[in-house]
Amino acid sequence: EVFLPEEPRPAAPVDFLQELPSYQSALRRRAAAGGTQERRAAPQGSAGLRAAGARGPEQEGGELAARPAREYPLTIAEKRRLRDCQQADIKYISGWKQWKRTSSKSLKKVLSEVRELFSYLELWRRDIHSIEGKFGTGIQSYFSFLRFLVLLNFIIFILMFSFVTLPSIISEYGIFNSSFAKISPKNIDPHCTVYKPSGNMGLVYFYTYLKDLLSGTGFLEVTSLFYGYYTIDAAWLSILRYNLPLAYLLATFAYLALSLLWIIKRSVEGFKQNLVHDEDQFQSYCNKVFAGWDFCITDPHAARLKHRSLQYELQTDLEEERLKRKIADRTMKEKLRIYSLRIFINIIVIAVLSGCFYSIYRATVFSQENSNVSIGHDVTNLLVQYLPSIVITLANFIAPQIFSFLIRFEDYSPAFEIRLTLMRCVFVRLANIGVLLFSLWSQISYCATDECKACGYNYELYPCWESEVGQEMYKLMIFDFIIILAGTLFVDFPRKLLVTHCSCKPVQWCGLQEFGISDNVLEIIYGQTICWIGTFFSPLLPAIATIKYFFIFYIKKISLIHTCKPAARPIRASSSNFFFLVVLLIGLVLAFIPLGISIAHIPSSKACGPFRSFNTSWAVVPDTVLGFPTGLQQVLHGIASEAFAVPFFMVICLIMFYFIALAGAHKRVVEQLREQLVMVRFDPLFCTPKV
Repeated sequence: EVFLPEEPRPAAPVDFLQELPSYQSALRRRAAAGGTQERRAAPQGSAGLRAAGARGPEQEGGELAARPAREYPLTIAEKRRLRDCQQADIKYISGWKQWKRTSSKSLKKVLSEVRELFSYLELWRRDIHSIEGKFGTGIQSYFSFLRFLVLLNFIIFILMFSFVTLPSIISEYGIFNSSFAKISPKNIDPHCTVYKPSGNMGLVYFYTYLKDLLSGTGFLEVTSLFYGYYTIDAAWLSILRYNLPLAYLLATFAYLALSLLWIIKRSVEGFKQNLVHDEDQFQSYCNKVFAGWDFCITDPHAARLKHRSLQYELQTDLEEERLKRKIADRTMKEKLRIYSLRIFINIIVIAVLSGCFYSIYRATVFSQENSNVSIGHDVTNLLVQYLPSIVITLANFIAPQIFSFLIRFEDYSPAFEIRLTLMRCVFVRLANIGVLLFSLWSQISYCATDECKACGYNYELYPCWESEVGQEMYKLMIFDFIIILAGTLFVDFPRKLLVTHCSCKPVQWCGLQEFGISDNVLEIIYGQTICWIGTFFSPLLPAIATIKYFFIFYIKKISLIHTCKPAARPIRASSSNFFFLVVLLIGLVLAFIPLGISIAHIPSSKACGPFRSFNTSWAVVPDTVLGFPTGLQQVLHGIASEAFAVPFFMVICLIMFYFIALAGAHKRVVEQLREQLVMVRFDPLFCTPKV
């Protein structure tokens, strides 16, 4: 029950608790359970009163929902009495309801054991737990984020392989009595259909294989790794017809939608934790001190890890409180100094960003102009051909180092340092990809002759431009992994050896490398954005990304344990993990732009790919709709019309406004409850019931 205080107060519990839907539902269930409870003798004493109130609400059909006694906040003796009362209730229940209750308990037990089993099968569970205890939850959030991307890319690979690659392989080799039909170009000039992949023939040097492996050309260009391999219009398995162009496009939409929904789901969970943490610092301290320990831990090593994790959490809280007090105690002179310094540092940041963008633009233009011109030795030609990827990789490596160095002088909190550094680096990495794609599209769309305009794209330089873009994305991913591996082998480990075995003051002043969370998170977000963009042009690119992130986990783990030191300023995972997902969501949204332009605007290649018979990749959708029955066509056209879109948008807006209003009402109730908790803390008589 809800008791009124002795004196009338403006924020009485009964005035607002009844607004909660859960409270109204509890009242209805209590009223429904009243008739059954009256037939039984009420237990005596305080324990009996609690047990009678805790017998649980009735479910549909009058069945008591028997909760386990361990879920009630009672003493052992009271729980025993409650268990006796629950067992005594069984004789008032029919055999059918007893069977349902027993089955429900058994099912819950089985599901609990299955969930426990899956928790033990979770990827890198023990490694991440160990990292959390040694280096805190901030660094642990990075490795958990990396595990999430491994699983996401693996599922995307399964999706693309199952619906795009596997049907092509099965039909091409005639497995299961399957057959296929090649795409026959319709109303297309013959010169637009000429495509001669640069596959290796005859005796080839090992250097050529290595070059092809790094660039995606040669023997890799004619494999299922790239877009140009998929030239099948339809595959027949017995009497079933499989429309490969439509499946290719729908699989692309499916992996983008899957990524969006999964990221939003994880972001919402992190946002809830962030709200709970940011509400009240006192509550956060109490939760850690009085409820932070896991009493199920029996292993001494696990206990030490948990102890270190709580220590890092409390240290982070104290660090943030110290910074808040420092900010509050600043004088006007100190504020003027720090704001002037921040303005100057932001000017430097803008200059670095401008220099990166201009360097990438000039490198791309130079590479495109000289890619088909022989310049000296083969190695020089290779460097010219891959100059944009090299410049982008160098910019992505150097710019974050500059930003991480400059952020130390701006005097921000650890969590805000990560956010600001990430946002600055996001502009570098994602804009670099945009500059590269813009330069490629400008070359692809440039047509100076009538023959070129008839094809719709520069067929001489790019007979299969989708494979060219896929190769650029492939090179970016490979070079990004090489840089990460080289940085660990040739920078972190030599620095560790120098600091350990050299007593020079400059070396000791540099010290061991700190594990930069912002830099490492941005590396994998950049790689994931490349994967999202490149999967349409290279369907098996998610498999490469999965393998890449799998090795990166162990590379970063070894580097963290053997070459890095704990951060001097600890970082909380609750806010950082949520922000990581927000930045990843930004990368996904930005990936929609080049993919949308490639699918709906740029003419598809007429010499390769599943869309060679269509003007654009999107044209396969209306062509497929024309094959539907007339009634279904009318329904689809009606859904796509303005007459359906406008009312649907209005209904969605009304639903959104309703949930916003409901969230506001619940927030006000929570604030009032929080005020009452404060009153109880200072005035114990506040909740004393009337006698």
